[in-house]
Amino acid sequence: MGIVIKQSFNNLLTTYLGFAIGALNTLYLYINFMSETYYGLVSFIVSTAMILMPFMAFGVQNTLVKFYSAYQDKEQSVFLNWMLLLPLVVAIPGTFICFFFYEQIASFLATKNAIVYDYVWYIFIIAVSSAYFEAFFAWSKVQFKTIFGNFMKEVFHRLGITILLVLLAFDNITIHTFLLLLVGVYVSRMLVMSLYAFSLKRPKYIRHTIRSISNPSKRPQGFISIIKYTILIIIAGSVASLLLDLDKFMLGLYENIENVAFYGVAIYIATVIAVPARAMHQITYPMVAQMLNEKRYDDMRKLYHKSSLTLFVIASLLFLLITCNLASLYDMVTASYRSGLYVVLFIGAAKLLDNCLGINNAILYNSDYYRIILVLGVVLVVIAIVLNTIFIPIYGINGAAIATFVASVLYTLCKIYIVHKKFEMQPFTKGSLKTLLLLIAFFCGFYFWDFSFHPFINIVVKSVLLGIGYLLAIYFLKVSEDVTGAIDGVLRKK
Repeated sequence: MGIVIKQSFNNLLTTYLGFAIGALNTLYLYINFMSETYYGLVSFIVSTAMILMPFMAFGVQNTLVKFYSAYQDKEQSVFLNWMLLLPLVVAIPGTFICFFFYEQIASFLATKNAIVYDYVWYIFIIAVSSAYFEAFFAWSKVQFKTIFGNFMKEVFHRLGITILLVLLAFDNITIHTFLLLLVGVYVSRMLVMSLYAFSLKRPKYIRHTIRSISNPSKRPQGFISIIKYTILIIIAGSVASLLLDLDKFMLGLYENIENVAFYGVAIYIATVIAVPARAMHQITYPMVAQMLNEKRYDDMRKLYHKSSLTLFVIASLLFLLITCNLASLYDMVTASYRSGLYVVLFIGAAKLLDNCLGINNAILYNSDYYRIILVLGVVLVVIAIVLNTIFIPIYGINGAAIATFVASVLYTLCKIYIVHKKFEMQPFTKGSLKTLLLLIAFFCGFYFWDFSFHPFINIVVKSVLLGIGYLLAIYFLKVSEDVTGAIDGVLRKK
């Protein structure tokens, strides 16, 4: 776990820096200096782009990680080059479709909110830029270099948006210029990431790669298997994105665009719980791929247990800090946004369970059983669409949260079952049960307890008491070796 702990810790710090900047944007700058209509439009544009991104990426970010370690020397370089060519299979036709059928696409997206009509190209460009960003990030991951890429993924675009929002606040730019420059931020992120990826490993044998387009004998060994995996992994990536952003997209089709803004704020608050898993996955994905290729199943089982428990312990603390301070937090923002309170609870619970997976996703997407999870994922996306269609007209943004919660929990449970069935592994230990009991006890003890202070002071006091109490319980009950070791390390430094 050495390299995992080191890079995961660095990635965790970077990710939280990004989320801190994002919190400034989401909870202050957007709310105070942009109308609810345009904030909802920004959320709709980005969410729709993220739904399209897996299609535009053509699955190469996962394919690159899975197969890279199976090649050597020249074939490895040719394989990398092919990973940059494959997204064009979708991006080029997509450009023509968007150009010739713009009116039909725009009319559909603007069914409920006419303001969306003029911004379809923005959605497409952000989707393509994000797709190639993920490809270049994967390029660096297989070199076991994730820290800079994680900075670009979590901090760069949020910092860029902060600058744009400050300019908007001081009337240095108009809202239309803001939206145009927002696209520029995502394009710039992709370009910077490409330069970094190429600095780690430059593209080689470019002529050989070009000739291999028409000459199958010059392609990497097992190329057909790669293409099959890539096509199927598009579905997997699409399922993940749809489960993440489908709710905001469908809200834009059924509800006034302002509700997308209210929902987006609540989702952002809940997503903080997912940060530990995101940070750890950057380094564990290529490691698990290598373990599978080398058939090191015992090592993988140990990593499965440790990663699941560590993430559950950290995510439980975050869940408690967020949910137990939720009322005070919403007291500090505009009253209209308070409608997202129950959204945070539903989505937060789903994110908490997702952390219990540990390296489950890495095992599935890098093994031969990814086809099973793809079928299940498609079924659950259909269920999510049906549930959103039913619940949003009745319960509004809370209906979207209920639909997402049900679909996400079902998807998580299915993934745990499949890994258990195929690899005879499951993520839970005695430490998991201890953590669950502590979570319930602290939630019941702190959720209904508030001070009569100013909301900010209330959050600080309650967080300090809750955090210290939870960490002491984790430490003295020896719930997790890794967490206990980390606390010991901090204490020794002092």
